[in-house]
Amino acid sequence: MSDALRAETVTIKGHDDDEIEAYLARPLGDEPRGGVVVIHHMPGYDAATKEMVRRFAAHGYAALCPNLYSREAPGADPDDAAATVRAAGGVPDERLVGDVDGAARYLNSLEGANGKIGVIGHCSGGRQTFLSACSLQIDAAVDCYGAFVVGDPPAGMPPTMKPILGLAPQLSCPLLGLFGAEDKFPSPAETAKLSEELDRLGKEHEFHTYENAGHAFFAVDRPSYRVEAAVDGWGKIFDFFGRYL
Repeated sequence: MSDALRAETVTIKGHDDDEIEAYLARPLGDEPRGGVVVIHHMPGYDAATKEMVRRFAAHGYAALCPNLYSREAPGADPDDAAATVRAAGGVPDERLVGDVDGAARYLNSLEGANGKIGVIGHCSGGRQTFLSACSLQIDAAVDCYGAFVVGDPPAGMPPTMKPILGLAPQLSCPLLGLFGAEDKFPSPAETAKLSEELDRLGKEHEFHTYENAGHAFFAVDRPSYRVEAAVDGWGKIFDFFGRYL
């Protein structure tokens, strides 16, 4: 781990070769390294997500977070951008996959890239991580309390947030899942169903459910933050990526 890194806003080509904004952080050393695509949560392309990007860079990875709301709300405040996209029906799954693919290609084009790509996301980004890992050739995926992979969303959620358990046969890589026992979206019953399906399919995965933790337990800027679960979860994330990237 080194804190010598470079972080900046860049432009990448996403779905349909659209030019979109992204936040990149990478170590200053020239050692070969894997790449991590960070999928931001529904509240948006915000400071907390960018801090995670820099954290991966400090641990030796090139990390990139594409702004999934670039098209609808370029330059907007994260909350305003998220509201605009929600009102428009959410991020289409096909477009999300194209943007993640573009982010992976950008990371693999950087000097020092070893050709391996991991994907991580929280909340809606957790669902989109699973979607990406079932739609693209990825080396490792981390789903942090991804909602609506298994169960239907409540009323008022964007129509794009539909279950995608049926994609499980296409999962292309090992999957790490980190969940809260007090979460409702996803509930422990839903994550157990996902694990059972992956077991049935022979897909490599490891799931961990933390007691006394609900949704968004990694979020240091929210009352939902649970330090013990978050610290242990970060350790598992870096161990997992260390094995596969």
